[in-house]
Formats: sequence, structure tokens, C-alpha cells
Amino acid sequence: QVQLVESGGGLVQAGGSLRLSCAASGGTFSSYAMGWFRQAPGKEREFVAAISWGGSTTYYADSVKGRFTISRADAKNTVYLQINSLKPEDTGDYSCGAGRTPVNAYPAYEYWGQGNQVHVSS
Repeated sequence: QVQLVESGGGLVQAGGSLRLSCAASGGTFSSYAMGWFRQAPGKEREFVAAISWGGSTTYYADSVKGRFTISRADAKNTVYLQINSLKPEDTGDYSCGAGRTPVNAYPAYEYWGQGNQVHVSS
């Protein structure tokens, strides 16, 4: 059983930056692909980014390419999401997931964190 805990969210002005962290425990973190998803108020959950086990491959939603960077530090059992040039439409609840493949499908991930709020003011 893998436990995931996100942190690093908060209130930020448009154009600013945040780094979200997702710390894992209870499993072999390095063997999992990791993904970030977000859900804006009143909208469906959407894929943001994913990274393969080992970190050699990353994937991004078109809406965040060039602004978001996913990375992982296996020695720290942590995956990160660096968010730059924040926009009001980036507001939402950001969750990390652990799974076997770095895909953009929510059901493919076995374990989830509780989520972390990001609010971008204009």
C-alpha cells in the first residue's frame, strides 16, 4: 500500500510560480510511474503530467506544455510539479497518483493523494 501526500499549493497571483510536491511512503516508489491530475471547480478531473519510473519519460497535457515540469527524486520518494507562468485557469485541486504506466487516464493509477489546492488570482 502506497500513501501519497501532496504539499506546496496555495494562493498565488497570475504570472507567479509554485512547486507542488508529492511524498510517497509504504511502497517501492522508484518502481511506480507518477502522474498529476487537477480538478477545477465545477469541472471534470483532467490530466496534467506524468513521469515514468526512472524519470526518463515525461508527458504533459497540451494546456500546460512549456509551463509545467514534472520531475522525481527517488532518493526522497517524491515527485514534483513545477508550475510557472500561472494563469487563473490553473486554479484547482491538484492530486498525484502512482501507477504502473505514465498515462493520462485517471483509472490507470492505483494510489492517490488527498489533493492540494492551488488558487491563482488575476
